[in-house]
Amino acid sequence: MNVSIPVSDGTSLPAYLARPAADPAPTGVIVAHELFGVNPDIRGVADDLAGQGYLTIAPEFYHRDAPPGRWLERDDAGRQEGFGYLHRLGREQALADVAAAIGWLRSQPGIERVALVGFSAGGHLSYLAACRLPVSRAAVLYGGWLTSTDIPLSQPTPTLAETPGITGRILYLVGEDDALIDAGQREQIRAALESAGVKHELVSYPGVGHAFFWPGTPPYSATARADAWGRVLELLAS
Repeated sequence: MNVSIPVSDGTSLPAYLARPAADPAPTGVIVAHELFGVNPDIRGVADDLAGQGYLTIAPEFYHRDAPPGRWLERDDAGRQEGFGYLHRLGREQALADVAAAIGWLRSQPGIERVALVGFSAGGHLSYLAACRLPVSRAAVLYGGWLTSTDIPLSQPTPTLAETPGITGRILYLVGEDDALIDAGQREQIRAALESAGVKHELVSYPGVGHAFFWPGTPPYSATARADAWGRVLELLAS
């Protein structure tokens, strides 16, 4: 099922909606997509979370540029198109989208708080949202560019500098062989969370690369995915 959520800038945010079979848990969940949009993998995560009792939405953060329902293949053309969208998505636009999604979830019966689960670029957005918005829990799966200003989401100053604004809990999951997030960056993230006194857990998986979560892709690690999923569910239930 899809819903359309009004955003403060006058745009409309399409989102995939997954409802649990029974009354939802008091935590509503936003799934933040990676470079490729709300593809079958992202919808699958939303469905799995609904299966665990969570009212879940997966917003289309490229909605200002891409037609509703547009998602991309994991190939060179998909990456090129995705980076085009990502480099036109400003920080305040993305935060307005998340704020609208939070408001929509909070308006649903029985929802008391909102958590985010984000992958790669969506992991970055989940971390950013936790810094600036009322987010109770954020699971950040291999969120890149936190320490740099390489994408508009991390401008004008690196998103990591916003860490003192976090009021909820952070779970950061990353492979130790992630070419996008090296050991130095992982240490910077850990140090920022510790310095700000944020309740957090940072888990790195040996021998695992970027985007390890997706079956059928070269980086996939069944062991890392199973561990990560268990930790995400533990975070949401905490």
